[in-house]
Amino acid sequence: MVDRLPGFKRRMQWFIENRPDFTPFIESQTTDDGTRRFLSLVSRQRLKSVCRYLLDDAEFLSDYGIRALSRFHKDHPYVVNVMGMEHRVDYEPADSSTGLFGGNSNWRGPIWFPVNYLIIESLQKFHHFLGDSCKVEFPTGSGTMMTLREVAAEISRRLSRIFLRDDAGRRPVFGGTEKFQSDPHWRDLVPFHEYFHGDNGAGIGASHQTGWTGLVAKLIQQSGE
Repeated sequence: MVDRLPGFKRRMQWFIENRPDFTPFIESQTTDDGTRRFLSLVSRQRLKSVCRYLLDDAEFLSDYGIRALSRFHKDHPYVVNVMGMEHRVDYEPADSSTGLFGGNSNWRGPIWFPVNYLIIESLQKFHHFLGDSCKVEFPTGSGTMMTLREVAAEISRRLSRIFLRDDAGRRPVFGGTEKFQSDPHWRDLVPFHEYFHGDNGAGIGASHQTGWTGLVAKLIQQSGE
């Protein structure tokens, strides 16, 4: 494939020969099928450092996927003073505590399917090159080591769990809306919300956001395969 891209190959070779500081981001393996190359802004070493935060349930890892903002900021908000005015970013797992952005907390804590899907896909690609020898602790601090493929599968299961009944017969997506949880006319009509509560998985925002939350179908398919 690289031979079919001579311009790209030439520039890549230049970086290998002239920018040794970039070498951790470019790896090669020789296999029976030829040379396999790994190019990533996240090196092997940096990947494990990133995963320590990403897979920590006190930070980004939720029972229902990966949060958009670390839960660390619940007790340690990011604060900056500009021209005598204090601005802050708190962990807000659901709707915003202020009227900013119309009360939508956007990316300050909830779970969003587009980003989660990209994380899962990236972990799968890392595993494809690094193999079973590359393992990370999941969750951080548990002492349980998993391959990146296993981590991707577990995040997928957590996202799917948003829509499935738990042991009590309740779907996290419905949150505390009792009519949806128990009414036989509603309990099986599963909506595809815009984003989800970072702590309990309840659906928030538009309830018909199939454009990206519909990615759960792909995750379920992968789990089945």
